Amino acid sequence: MTDMRPSSAPVAVIGDALIDELRDPSGTRDFVGGAALNVAVGLARLGVQTTLIAMIGDDADGARIAEFLDQHGVGFVRTIGPNGTSRAISDRRAGEPRYVFNDAAQKRAIDFGPEAQQAIDEAPYTLVSCFPFDDLDQVDQLTASVPHDRRRLIVDPNPRSGMLHSRERFVQGFEAVTGFCELIKVGDDDARILYGAGLDELVSRLADAGVPHVVGTAGRDGAFVRSRSEIVRRPVADLPGDVIDTMGAGDAVLASVVESLVAAGEPDSDAAWGVVLDRAMRVAAATCRHEGALLRVP
Repeated sequence: MTDMRPSSAPVAVIGDALIDELRDPSGTRDFVGGAALNVAVGLARLGVQTTLIAMIGDDADGARIAEFLDQHGVGFVRTIGPNGTSRAISDRRAGEPRYVFNDAAQKRAIDFGPEAQQAIDEAPYTLVSCFPFDDLDQVDQLTASVPHDRRRLIVDPNPRSGMLHSRERFVQGFEAVTGFCELIKVGDDDARILYGAGLDELVSRLADAGVPHVVGTAGRDGAFVRSRSEIVRRPVADLPGDVIDTMGAGDAVLASVVESLVAAGEPDSDAAWGVVLDRAMRVAAATCRHEGALLRVP
């Protein structure tokens, strides 16, 4: 594990870093991606210093990811995986996109060593996205690394069907950390894959379990936040231009919301949450007007 730059940053992001291989009728193109990486880079593009804790391989794809993070000013505490760098193949050549993940993605794991622990200890917020919650040993290491004395953990479970080994274990691992989360972000797919439920039902379940703030992303129906007992909703933002690619929209929403928390603290009213969501929806809409998942600012 090596650290590309000093680890001290307002947000330590833990999760996946991979190459998105996009196949469509026009050909095949590679993008640096991964949900956690998208959020870390998105925060950096919004002016928040971040450190990404993730696994890559000792290969050309891993070098490309490291260079991309360096270009965007994101610190990187890397675990070198034995199976190379993760790849997600998105095949859009016939109907609905089909996703396939390589062995490295399916067997990803993070080394919570001294450098990772330093980044977590020094960051006011730790954000976890697309983490292998169905690996309960990894969950134990995560929970041991994040202090429980104050709520500062933000989680996006982000299960991927192609990387999910056990739905039951994933739910068990996810629910093991919800008790000390400040904010959880979930989407339609999360609710369906993990609980066979609707998004509103999952948001209520998490809020009733004591999570102070739950953000729900509902695709074309926009987003909402349940902050304790109150719900604030915002529609998709209407910006000029066509929607090109919805990849990374949820990551853009989360990055924007977290940037607001870092900049101004926890919103203390429905109106304040409305301002946060308005901005997040504009950032997501701008991101969707470009190919790939790189966060864009309207």
